[in-house]
Amino acid sequence: MATSAGASARSPKQAPKQAPKLGAKIRRLRREQGMTQAQLAEALGVSASYLNLIEHNRRKLTTDLLLAIAEQFSLDFATLAEDDESRLYNDVMDAFGDRLFEEVELTTTDVRELVIASPQAARALLTLYDAYYKTLNDARSLAAQMTDGEEGGGFPLVDLAPADLISDMIQENQNYFQDLEHEADRVRREVRMAGPAVQHAGSALNWERMADYLQEAHGVRTAFATPDEAGSLGVARRFDKKDRLLTVSARLDGQARAFQLAHQIGQLSAEPVLEMLLSENRIKDPQARAMGRIALANYFAAALLMPYEEMLEAARSSRYDIELLQHQFNASFEQVCHRLTSLNRPDAKGVPLHMLRVDTAGNISKRFTLSGLPIPRHGGACSRWNVYSAFLNPGVIQAQVSKLPDGQAYFCIARTVRKGGVGYGAPQYFQSIGLGCDLRYAREMIYSDDVELERPERFGEIGVACRICERMDCPQRAFPPVHLRYTVDSNVRGASPYTAPGWPWHHERPGPTR
Repeated sequence: MATSAGASARSPKQAPKQAPKLGAKIRRLRREQGMTQAQLAEALGVSASYLNLIEHNRRKLTTDLLLAIAEQFSLDFATLAEDDESRLYNDVMDAFGDRLFEEVELTTTDVRELVIASPQAARALLTLYDAYYKTLNDARSLAAQMTDGEEGGGFPLVDLAPADLISDMIQENQNYFQDLEHEADRVRREVRMAGPAVQHAGSALNWERMADYLQEAHGVRTAFATPDEAGSLGVARRFDKKDRLLTVSARLDGQARAFQLAHQIGQLSAEPVLEMLLSENRIKDPQARAMGRIALANYFAAALLMPYEEMLEAARSSRYDIELLQHQFNASFEQVCHRLTSLNRPDAKGVPLHMLRVDTAGNISKRFTLSGLPIPRHGGACSRWNVYSAFLNPGVIQAQVSKLPDGQAYFCIARTVRKGGVGYGAPQYFQSIGLGCDLRYAREMIYSDDVELERPERFGEIGVACRICERMDCPQRAFPPVHLRYTVDSNVRGASPYTAPGWPWHHERPGPTR
């Protein structure tokens, strides 16, 4: 997602995505099975020397041989052929972009070899860095509290690890949870039967009918709190288990009100399924499980309000016209975007999308990607993504084709959303939602109609994040890249302290620069 048009590049039709190199993966699978090269070569009907060349990416794999390898290791063709290390590689590169590693002589080749040859070691390193990053932020938060000099004051320590665990769980499941879809279908039928009159299947659920269902199915009363009763923090929803009372803020609009009731229905009606999914995904930390319940109940709420088949059909027929889908399902812009990213049922898939949400400081509070776009695990993303420039035109959908340094291009839209309650004096703030897909799917989205998809010279040139970006001429570069050496020249000033004409970059890591 970018705002800046850039240099020329080949069109997607002229530059197909490079086939993944599977040699290291085949070598790793062979070793995990305890097989020698000669044994595997015999099983595949090739010579050991030919297999050795394949494992070192010096021979291309034929389709027949790839199928034979997949059968040998009991993998489906797609699982073996897909370049599934790319997301792990980008997460590890994001970690190595930390200043902690500035003195380490590390290249992108080193990182890629680690990820391909030993993905478990790469994941272990990422887990260690996550723990370090969390501890560092906790220490900074504690220091800030002590500096304020207010005993017990300030904000609570920021706990990043649980959020990362849940984000990883959603990513690993491709944001599709079939058990929750089934539960939502079951509960929807029951909700339509609640209240004084049966609701026909074609109409959208409203908050009044869901309140009737909560009362009939769970003995839960629903009340709406005035701004004073909701408290200074503006609590949107509070459930009192003892009194069986659900209190919802009166400042919420109809869409948010319906979503909060649907969320609470998910917490109660689908509780066994929520707990089962958390256990199946090995979420053990109590804080992480609590965040996981919230995330999965939100998924249930979206599935309850926007049924899978209806949403998929509407998305295809409208060509992903989000505002039209908002009207059809009586949902917010962000709710619709979330639901579109979950249309990943194996036998009925939508466009593989990425989505992220950022604030005005650049912090990424939500991230998910099936398009292939690498989204930073920590910190902010490239400032040239149009999810950031959307703040300049609040409420307006911006469309852009964005191209990474490796030539991979994505079609991206972004729009701000206003958060906060309704009514005079309600706190208001803006966030920006980014949604997009691989350029191959751009024509399936209506927003591409006015974008020149066949003019690669007009594509916005982006990176992932400054410290791992290879665009040495970027005028918006804020930090030097971690994998290249640089020398500061006080006699030369470019658009950035780290970019200038003829800048002396070298492909080695430096020693200390003074």
